[in-house]
Amino acid sequence: MSEETILSTVPADDAERQFESALRPTSLHEFVGQKRVVAQLDVLLRAAAQASRTPDHVLLSGPPGLGKTTLAMIVAQETGQSLRISSGPAIAHAGDLAALLSALVPGEILFIDEIHRMAKPAEEMLYLAMEDFRIDIMVGKGVGATSIALDLAPFTLVGATTRTGLLANPLRDRFGFTAHLEFYDVDELERVLDRSARLLKLDLPALALAEIARRSRGTPRIANRLLRRVRDYADVHGGDDALSSARAALDLFDVDVRGLDRLDRAVLLALVDGFDGGPVGLGTLAVSVGEETETVESVVEPFLIREGLMARTQRGRVATRATWEHLGRTPPERGTLFD
Repeated sequence: MSEETILSTVPADDAERQFESALRPTSLHEFVGQKRVVAQLDVLLRAAAQASRTPDHVLLSGPPGLGKTTLAMIVAQETGQSLRISSGPAIAHAGDLAALLSALVPGEILFIDEIHRMAKPAEEMLYLAMEDFRIDIMVGKGVGATSIALDLAPFTLVGATTRTGLLANPLRDRFGFTAHLEFYDVDELERVLDRSARLLKLDLPALALAEIARRSRGTPRIANRLLRRVRDYADVHGGDDALSSARAALDLFDVDVRGLDRLDRAVLLALVDGFDGGPVGLGTLAVSVGEETETVESVVEPFLIREGLMARTQRGRVATRATWEHLGRTPPERGTLFD
């Protein structure tokens, strides 16, 4: 077919219902990007299989959407074990963790997302569970309380966090393998999108895939989401020019040529127009755009800093010259980071 033609999708039934699950790779071989982390995990899992032992506990860190949950699922798939999933905020008490751990079967993979948000008593209980596969449970109250040791089935904990610095050192030290996932480059995202397009039975030319990849903030989750929006736009509006169709769809959904979305631009506009380029504190900046501090810090900031559109200083966040240029503004003569 023509390199500039986009074909509409097959009927939306199967593809739509199974969109998220269908796009997740199920093995390390299928996983795109993060080459070093994938190679390290491969060695870890192969060595454990050859020695007939449970793999070491794994800690995955990095910004949202880079594949931490997918890698946890792949660990279970590669080891042939079942996966039990929980999250830090759901483990509010030590009893919650005790119930979770005592239900594990030998060799099972336990995945705890946002592990840094676990309650402190539960986190302290996890130390002994990870190291010796047992927990101590207090029975009774007051002077009559006694501690009962409960042995656990050997398991592998896969923890995921977007805020490594919030993990206590004793917990971080008990992971046998730690890895930090990096943002993807455009070539890697094109491969992610090519695979996703084939799974969704979309026929997109390389130029359209590259356009989506450039606007995906280095994040596979965002790339797949934008792919779905481009598909929807093509279904509704049609058109023979795939590249123009992709650009029109991305513009319609407020994703600019550098991948900045509405919130990114709101933060930069607040920084430039509201605070003359900064410096300004994170909390003040978050309030000015009506978002939670954690959202700005963990979702918006990493990409803006990576793109050179924001910088952190001891006094607060500041706009760079690239920020003013991207917004089409003239930077002030003084009081900015780049003077």
